Amino acid sequence: MQSKSFSDMKKNILLIILSLIIFQDFKAQNIFPAIIPNPVSIEISKDKFEFSKQTRIYSANPKLVSEIQTFNSIFSKHYGFKLIVENKIPKNEFIELIYSDKLAKEAYQLSMTSKKITISGDEAGIFYGLQSFMQMLPPKIEDKIQINCVNINDYPRFSWRGMHLDVSRHFFSKEFIFKYLDYMSEYKLNTFHWHLTDDQGWRIEIKRYPLLTQLGAWRKGTLIGHASDAEIISDTTAYGGFYSQNDIREIVAYAKKLHITIVPEIEMPGHVMATIRAYPFLSCNGGQTEVATTWGVFNQIFCTKDTVFDFIQNVLLEVIELFPGTYIHVGGDECPKNNWKKCSVCQARMKSEGLKDEEELQSYFIRRIEKFLTKHNRKLIGWDEILEGGLAPNAAVMSWRGFEGGKKAAQEGHYVVMTPGSHCYFDHYQGDPTNEPLAIGGYTTIEKVYSFEPMPDSLSDSQQKFILGAQANLWTEYISNEKQVEYMIFPRLCALAEVDWTPINRKNYEDFRQRLLKHFDFFDTRGINYAKSIFEIKKTIICDTINRNINLQLSQAFPMGEIMYYVVNNFTYKSEIKKYTSPIPIIENCEIFAEVRDKNGDIRGKAEQKFVISKTSGATINLTYPPSSYYNYGGAYTLLDGVSGRIPWNGKEWLGFSNTPLEAVVDFGKIQKIKSVSVHTLIAEASWIYLPKKLKVEVSIDGKNFIPYGELNSDDINKIGRLLKIEKAITKARYVKILVERAGIISSGKPGEGQNAWLFVSEIEIN
Repeated sequence: MQSKSFSDMKKNILLIILSLIIFQDFKAQNIFPAIIPNPVSIEISKDKFEFSKQTRIYSANPKLVSEIQTFNSIFSKHYGFKLIVENKIPKNEFIELIYSDKLAKEAYQLSMTSKKITISGDEAGIFYGLQSFMQMLPPKIEDKIQINCVNINDYPRFSWRGMHLDVSRHFFSKEFIFKYLDYMSEYKLNTFHWHLTDDQGWRIEIKRYPLLTQLGAWRKGTLIGHASDAEIISDTTAYGGFYSQNDIREIVAYAKKLHITIVPEIEMPGHVMATIRAYPFLSCNGGQTEVATTWGVFNQIFCTKDTVFDFIQNVLLEVIELFPGTYIHVGGDECPKNNWKKCSVCQARMKSEGLKDEEELQSYFIRRIEKFLTKHNRKLIGWDEILEGGLAPNAAVMSWRGFEGGKKAAQEGHYVVMTPGSHCYFDHYQGDPTNEPLAIGGYTTIEKVYSFEPMPDSLSDSQQKFILGAQANLWTEYISNEKQVEYMIFPRLCALAEVDWTPINRKNYEDFRQRLLKHFDFFDTRGINYAKSIFEIKKTIICDTINRNINLQLSQAFPMGEIMYYVVNNFTYKSEIKKYTSPIPIIENCEIFAEVRDKNGDIRGKAEQKFVISKTSGATINLTYPPSSYYNYGGAYTLLDGVSGRIPWNGKEWLGFSNTPLEAVVDFGKIQKIKSVSVHTLIAEASWIYLPKKLKVEVSIDGKNFIPYGELNSDDINKIGRLLKIEKAITKARYVKILVERAGIISSGKPGEGQNAWLFVSEIEIN
């Protein structure tokens, strides 16, 4: 028995090795299908299926007539013709669809021979199987083509595979919403979170309250530039739009054909400036207000009087009639309580309901809406702030402020959609901000999206069932047109699709990138304005603490040609253009420009980087407290790399601290003369980032005994602004200790009210 077992084991090992060799051989020949998201299992043979404009599609089951029609509609958009539909089994090459309720929901099996393609599953499974088949085709079909035969067994990892779109900050046409749904369906995403109302516009027709669209759907202007600019100004061009109920019915019906459920979001109790513009009685003071023309968080929120709840319930009745899905999203985020604290009605409500504070009043508000939705066979979902003060019993949570809210909700038995800003906010920069269109901030590359794991490992098996899946959010403060929407979602949407669908053991970023290249061909053929940042020249700053200098390393994830560069020394003298062969030493103030051109001379990647050199360049640094894992792209040496963080900010050039101060000790390696210490900080209140309240600097010869060098208090800092500088008579020291204290708790009426203010620091310069 031992001998036979050992023999079987050897055979299995040989089979595994052989299959890997065959796999790599197929990859090398570029015939392995580039399906995204990667299927659960896929086997390939050397048989081929001949596909042409004469290929038939057939099903004996009337349930699948709609699937054939929908697929043919999508197919014809891309290829200009439809497959011939047969009512009986064709004689020549054809696709057969077989309805099966024996597979899991949304699962499919796809098998191929040289004569036939068979796809089995329920309606959704058939649809996804056809999407996988279409990805096996080339971007254009002129004549007959040969497709390598495969066998696929596939099913999704998560049931909620979502994309969000904010149409309040900027409005997008009904036709583009159809296109957005197409994009989702082609990558097997099945939940569209439609953000329909906010401070900057109400976008859904409500018959009972016509002023919502007559007044609330229009603003008098829009912010110019960025919310972090020193001067906040708006233009004076009226802006707006809304979807009629007929529009929405069309969109819902279209989404249903694509097996997409729409989750509408009606914001409450905050983010309601546009709502109150239409009906001032909804506010605590009843005063007139305007639809917001800038971004951020505003004090105006719904009052808690009964007439407000009557209004909300009447609105929700029409929303429920329009959207047949299970969930209604009620927002619940970023709700300043300042007006509630001053409102006699709200204070009386707290007293009559036995509520100890305004957080519990918000919980009361959400619970009351949740009971109403439950009564009408719907479920409430909201952003993770609805956890504050206690969560309604049947409510679900979208965890956007990290992972903790989602974990807490799952541990309490609530369903959760993971959508942390660190990985799932597609309004963030995805490449070097120098080469990108204006964005809100942040830095979320396609690689970071792909690395996202929605299932917290700290949850027990019984708690894991409450994680429904993951979703990416596209907020549109800085996205004003449809082409820019495409740019921000592609190719990151493809990475999200694989996070949501593909088993962990089938995920591999290098393999994903290779498959993605074929999809770039699809995007090009179909005129999709996708981001090319995956081709950009990657800049890595190497801090050499041995030789006490810094170097710039250049590379490309997908090499497209030779990297050429030149240096502008002291921002004045331009060097000759050189071929990049090794890291570039940075020995003085300079700016480096680099680019890659393909064989046709077209630019396929570029980079530029400015350096300001000081005594800290190449020094050693130790942090007492680590920065937040969300804003720690380059580690502690981000503070000494000669690069000042740009405005608007991005997460690549800054270290962020939300619970601790920044305390750093810089070691020059030898005693140096010091005449100034500068710290680059950031203020971006819309993103909860505030100036520090204190800067304290100490110096030491031996690293043990530190003496004061200088200090700035809150008043000093508010006068100086972002670049904090302490200058003194020349002092000698080897070690410099820098303490930068956070601003503390964000005050009432500000974005992030009641939360810890973030401290962002990009560079420490010592001269």
